[in-house]
Amino acid sequence: MNTNRLFSTILLGSGLFLTACGNKDAKQQGAANMQAQAMPVTMASVTQEVVSGQRAYPANVVPLQETEIRAEVSGYINKIYVTDGAFVSKGQKLYEIDRVRYAAAVDQARANVEIAKANLARVEKDLQRYQTLADKDAIAKQTLDYAYTDVNNQKAQVQAAEAALTTARLNLNRSVITAPFSGNVGISQVRTGALVSAGTTLLNTISSTNPIAVEFQINEKEILEFSNLQTGKSSTEINLTLPDASTYATQGRISTIDRAVDPQTGTLKVRATFDNPNNTLRAGMNLTLNVVSTSKEEALVIPYRAIFEQLGTFSVYTVTDSSTAELKPVTLGQKLGDRVVISTGLNPGDKIVVDGVTAIKPGAKVVDKATMNQQKQ
Repeated sequence: MNTNRLFSTILLGSGLFLTACGNKDAKQQGAANMQAQAMPVTMASVTQEVVSGQRAYPANVVPLQETEIRAEVSGYINKIYVTDGAFVSKGQKLYEIDRVRYAAAVDQARANVEIAKANLARVEKDLQRYQTLADKDAIAKQTLDYAYTDVNNQKAQVQAAEAALTTARLNLNRSVITAPFSGNVGISQVRTGALVSAGTTLLNTISSTNPIAVEFQINEKEILEFSNLQTGKSSTEINLTLPDASTYATQGRISTIDRAVDPQTGTLKVRATFDNPNNTLRAGMNLTLNVVSTSKEEALVIPYRAIFEQLGTFSVYTVTDSSTAELKPVTLGQKLGDRVVISTGLNPGDKIVVDGVTAIKPGAKVVDKATMNQQKQ
């Protein structure tokens, strides 16, 4: 009898043990099945931090002053005083055009002035004599009238001769072409002995080099920000990335904002000024202007690859407490390399899907790859 009771007790204990083991295995199997059904993704949390970002704008270098040098008088080029590409100072001689010819024209115009003045003196003396005779009724009144006319005509001749002398002197001065401002000249378009025509022949081009300007286009939404930069109400670093990918050593400043927005593109031209003592920045150079700013307040930041774009709308998949993916629209702020600021749509600490967003559907079960790897270990 005691033997039978002992055997029954052993069988009952074994059954309970097997049942407990079976329940444990079933739970583990159920969890494994749930993980197998959930889509493995990479997750991240929305962080809040003070951001320092950089925006890049395609830009090109333009001189603050640039002008074409053209001949103002016709003739042959006698002398070229500067070499191609040289730096010249304001008033420095550049070209000389047939100066002897125009110097002779000045001498002739000066002689014509002297002749006109001599003739004026003669007719004025005649007028004085006629006035004396007229007072004595010794000549006809018509003769006196003619004398007045001769004096007036001769005065006009003197004025014409003096105007011709002024023109001749001006042409003589224009025969020597000087630099209108300090800067670099380009490659000369003419050589010694070339025949040039007034107003049409291009001799060279001169442009100022230090300081120099860099022009770029901004969106109309950025006008207020750049206006604050121009007036000094906002502190932001402005630098350049040169065509060889190096960074220009000197920082610039916003100097000019164009008067009107282009209605076709919604953009506005802005000009930044840079010191250019070594002439590193050349007119026409294409480069990148960078605006580096630091926010005064904390902003929400997420990896940029978490952004899901569809029909111009930006969204992010957030992970709910039940491990399902929920699509939330967001407003993007400043881009920070491989990250982006979120203006609206998320809260600090929210879990988001970073990788695999294109394969997810709203409401889908998701599991973090990092969590799966830890459980396997």
